[in-house]
Amino acid sequence: MTTARSSKAAKARFTDQEALQFHAQGKPGKLEITPTKPLTTQRDLALAYSPGVAVPVLAIAENPATAYDYTNKGNLVAVVSNGTAILGLGNLGALAAKPVMEGKGALFKRFADIDAIDLLVSTEDPDEFINSVRYLGPSFGGINLEDIKAPECFIIEQRLKELLDIPVFHDDQHGTAIIAAAGLINAAELTGRDLKDIKLVVNGAGAAGIACLELAVNLGIPKQNVILCDTKGVVYQGRKEGMNQWKSAFAAKTKARTLADALKGADAFFGLSAKGAVTQDMVRSMAPKPIIFAMANPDPEITPEEVAAVRDDAIMATGRSDYPNQINNVLGFPFIFRGALDVRASTINEAMKVAAAHALAELARAEVPDQVAAAFYGRHATFGAEYIIPAPFDPRLISTVPVAVAKAAMDSGVARKPIVDMEAYVARLEGRLDPIAGWLQSTYSAVRQDPKRMIFAEGEEPAAIRAAHSYFSQGFGVPILVGNADAVREQFRALGMSQRPEYEIVDMRKSPHLEEFTNYLYARLQRRGYLRRDCQRLAANERNIFGALMVAHGYADALVTGITRNWRNVFDDVQRVLDPEPGRTVIGVSLAIVRGRAVLIADASVHEVPTAAQLADITVEAARAARNFGIEPRVALLAYSTFGQPRGERSDQIREAIALLGERQVDFEYDGDMAADVALNRDLMRHYPFCRLSDTANVLIMPAFHAASIATSMLEELGGATVIGPILVGLSRPIQICGFGAKDSDLVNMAAIAAHDAGR
Repeated sequence: MTTARSSKAAKARFTDQEALQFHAQGKPGKLEITPTKPLTTQRDLALAYSPGVAVPVLAIAENPATAYDYTNKGNLVAVVSNGTAILGLGNLGALAAKPVMEGKGALFKRFADIDAIDLLVSTEDPDEFINSVRYLGPSFGGINLEDIKAPECFIIEQRLKELLDIPVFHDDQHGTAIIAAAGLINAAELTGRDLKDIKLVVNGAGAAGIACLELAVNLGIPKQNVILCDTKGVVYQGRKEGMNQWKSAFAAKTKARTLADALKGADAFFGLSAKGAVTQDMVRSMAPKPIIFAMANPDPEITPEEVAAVRDDAIMATGRSDYPNQINNVLGFPFIFRGALDVRASTINEAMKVAAAHALAELARAEVPDQVAAAFYGRHATFGAEYIIPAPFDPRLISTVPVAVAKAAMDSGVARKPIVDMEAYVARLEGRLDPIAGWLQSTYSAVRQDPKRMIFAEGEEPAAIRAAHSYFSQGFGVPILVGNADAVREQFRALGMSQRPEYEIVDMRKSPHLEEFTNYLYARLQRRGYLRRDCQRLAANERNIFGALMVAHGYADALVTGITRNWRNVFDDVQRVLDPEPGRTVIGVSLAIVRGRAVLIADASVHEVPTAAQLADITVEAARAARNFGIEPRVALLAYSTFGQPRGERSDQIREAIALLGERQVDFEYDGDMAADVALNRDLMRHYPFCRLSDTANVLIMPAFHAASIATSMLEELGGATVIGPILVGLSRPIQICGFGAKDSDLVNMAAIAAHDAGR
């Protein structure tokens, strides 16, 4: 079992220890529960609990449907497992399934803004499992069954669907089936086939295999055109060994007895079995333009390279992210539940599954936006043999699949709250999307396409070494660790990490470039009070200066630093070496993400108390940064006043900056002076109908950087926000400075951002 885990970790480009540390750092696990209402005063407590809570209790008792109005039921899904089929690891028990179920909950939140809670049921008896979930059903708007072995999973799902009036969905079955079906629809179109004529072979008669067959038939493939295989060969009429009622439903009238027999002349293959189950000879025997979905994980039944060696006309998909056309369940379950919950569907029926498959297929045929194209590792993301399934980070999924599912629920009569205004619904769905997560993913993907040599200036620090390892493992490029070579190697040993030959260690005092660097520094600093020996000492002893000099001279592409020193001190070192990009203003911008809402805050680091002209420059730079992050800027210049009340010196400077922006005729929305609550609260903003912003601000310009620093720190510590930055923009070379004491994951994020800037 350990070997299996290690193998998977290696393929995922991280170590077992990194995976454990990821789950253990900070609050253990991946989910937490936070209140949605204020609980700060006695009145708040009286409303939230006793006696105020009695009012919605009585309302729900009188009309159960109002539970959707007064509780979180309508946006809450239970992720339920007994751990009998965890990933590819087998039956490890309910408790061992918890990390997977928490992860599923995190994906529900990330992709569809659905709250999810994991429930682990410690029994392998189907009746006991069914009763456990059945009696908990009123708490939830839907049930996602996960990692339950076949055939028990069929029994459990069917009975719960009969007993509960909320959607029950076994993702291992139907999620895989829906994504595979979408790919099949498009592969059939590309190969000029009609679904009703396709001969399909499915290898693997477990939960996913049976579900794939059922959905393929519902899509229009005749039942007589499909052959199901398992470890004992073809499931044929009259077979006795290893049969059950679900296999029997697809027993074929055929003379074929082996997978090799079944694949002769077959148009399409779905593999949900094991590595190496399909040979090149089998592929040769298939019909022209074969469709091969080898979906076994972590290793497919046959690799794309093996298929390409014998067929140049095949369309392939796998379960792997490092090949084109990944059959990834995250394309389905969050958005299917989103649509089902939004119409209060009583079930997820076949019509809704088919609608989801067609919506995914249509999305893959649509023109691909740049943000999505960046996620394809250098491949040309346009509808064709290597792009028949959308990317998981396609921002259009949230406004496409739920709409199709909701419409199908309404048309098939299972929607209890039909959507009247579909355009408004689409707008609400788009508002649920976290734009920054998509931007980060596209940033990472772009860096993998064009890896960079990255300096980790604090190379002797454990966090820097772990970050350098992660940077390399994720395919971002070559890490360069600056520091005493012996000390760096000793830290590798102390951390139990191997020092790969690709890692570079640069000892400043032994560098052959010291003379060159000293001359460069002296030319810049001689009229600022520095002697040549001062410059020589800086180049040989100050690692941030040395690292910046390496970047300035092209010996590295970018630099990340900051975990051992105050941000301002590090920035002062960098300024000794580098200037702003011509025509630009150097500022620091922080991205604050809280409850799915992303706000950019500037200037978070450089200008201590900016003038009106500097505020205008900062605003222009912040708007440019927002667009780079995928955000169309609506900029609020903040003050303690709102549109002149009360008056103050800083407010006057902000109004002067507003006038300067008007003279420049900038191409983004902006307004000020205004208080933060007005800028961020739609109801408060309505009191100022003359406000130029079309909606709440997503870019906040602070009157001074200490205000920005205080605001972001408070958001992070008290508001539970995720804060990225401050990110330096406007500098002539890509340098990023983390906050003092930053974690290795923060270093990696900032290194990837610097590497992305280096590629522009």
